[in-house]
Amino acid sequence: MSKVYLTGAGPGDIELLTLKAHRVISKADVIIYDRLVNPEILQMAKDGCKFVYVGKKDGKHTLPQDEINEVIYQNALQHNIVVRLKGGDPFVFGRGGEEAAYLHQRDIEFEIIPGITSAISVPAYAGIPVTHRGISVSFRVITGHESPNKETSQIPWDSFKTDETIIFLMGLHNLKKISSKLIEIGKPKEYPCAVISRGTTKNQKVVIATLQDIAQKAKEMPTPALIIVGKVVQLREELEWFSKSSLNNYPLNS
Repeated sequence: MSKVYLTGAGPGDIELLTLKAHRVISKADVIIYDRLVNPEILQMAKDGCKFVYVGKKDGKHTLPQDEINEVIYQNALQHNIVVRLKGGDPFVFGRGGEEAAYLHQRDIEFEIIPGITSAISVPAYAGIPVTHRGISVSFRVITGHESPNKETSQIPWDSFKTDETIIFLMGLHNLKKISSKLIEIGKPKEYPCAVISRGTTKNQKVVIATLQDIAQKAKEMPTPALIIVGKVVQLREELEWFSKSSLNNYPLNS
């Protein structure tokens, strides 16, 4: 009987892949994967494994989500072990819930294999803890894909006035709008923030700035990138470790 494994590939560093993910990848008959999956992970597959690319870049989809759902389903009808491989975690803005629901409605067995989300791991590799005693006792992960100028927003902007750490995923192209909106709702212009590009890989880049100037300073940063807003950003001066580590010399994903 076929089974689909909705699997998180982690943030980029191949060594952050979970043991369980490695196990199912090595046994997969077909792997349906996204752009943010480290290509080295695909090398773990067995001989004869079928690969199906369904990634997207800067909003340009290889396939729309409803067609991706159908691709997963059709491969489940033809193969015993199907791995749907996603960067980060499948349930953190990965639309894994939609894919699982589609399979459930068609009586296809599935399993969720969580991945290490970039929301926590990428700041960690930049020397920025998302929480820190005396500075921030909580954090929120927000989609940066929704423009703050959208007439009807699901993002509770007015609730961002506290010193809670805010992490925006997929928000680089909306960075100017995001920073302006945060200033508009009361955040100081000098409030610390960072943009981290290609986190956990040898090509990781970090820009530290304020809400007022982050859009200008990070305008050349490549995707994928994460935005983190909060006083915890100031801890990077003490806690930055990755660029000094031998880990950074490994041939990781670009």
